[in-house]
Amino acid sequence: MAPVKVFGPAMSAHAARILVCLEEVGAEYEVVNVDMQAKEHKSPEHLARNPFGQIPAFQDGDIVLFESRAIAKYVLRKYSKSAGVDLLREGDLKEAAMVDVWTEVEAHTYNPALSPVVYECLIYPAMRGVPTNQKVVEESLEKLKKVLDVYEARLSKHDYLAGDFLSFADLNHFPYTHYFMGTPHASLFDAYPHVKAWWERLAARPSVKKLSAGMPLKF
Repeated sequence: MAPVKVFGPAMSAHAARILVCLEEVGAEYEVVNVDMQAKEHKSPEHLARNPFGQIPAFQDGDIVLFESRAIAKYVLRKYSKSAGVDLLREGDLKEAAMVDVWTEVEAHTYNPALSPVVYECLIYPAMRGVPTNQKVVEESLEKLKKVLDVYEARLSKHDYLAGDFLSFADLNHFPYTHYFMGTPHASLFDAYPHVKAWWERLAARPSVKKLSAGMPLKF
């Protein structure tokens, strides 16, 4: 059987969200680089995979998908049983609901607060040659502190976000948190000991360590 294909730079946070799930289930995959600088993501070939001209895209035989969280769920649904991995907890209604809740929190609350810091401190200066907008950073950090207050309370009661088990909800946080740790503001996590311990558990996973090696914190 041919390996599935992930289209997009492996160092992309959105591609990494898929790759970490592929690593967790031990699936064979191929990363097909998309040169963003050359605007390959806007080419007709890529637009056929992702009509919004974004990365990543995904192919499994005649199935072509886009949107990283949807792709990652597809991967877990396809391979989890054979791999003996249960990251969606779909066999338990309550646990599956909690995975969904914290997956939504990551997408709509955590990531919108944290990712602007990553873009302003790492990506924009390196890729666009523009200085960091400190106003954006400061505003985002204030939002992030409020989010981390909630996470600290949750993680003081459970080892992971959905409960006392690793889930898809936790893995979703890996890519952007990894890059956040390369910014001058990484020490913010020190004020949230349960959040920091949770992140250290995630960062120590073999899947995360393998992918992190290809996600440089200096561009």
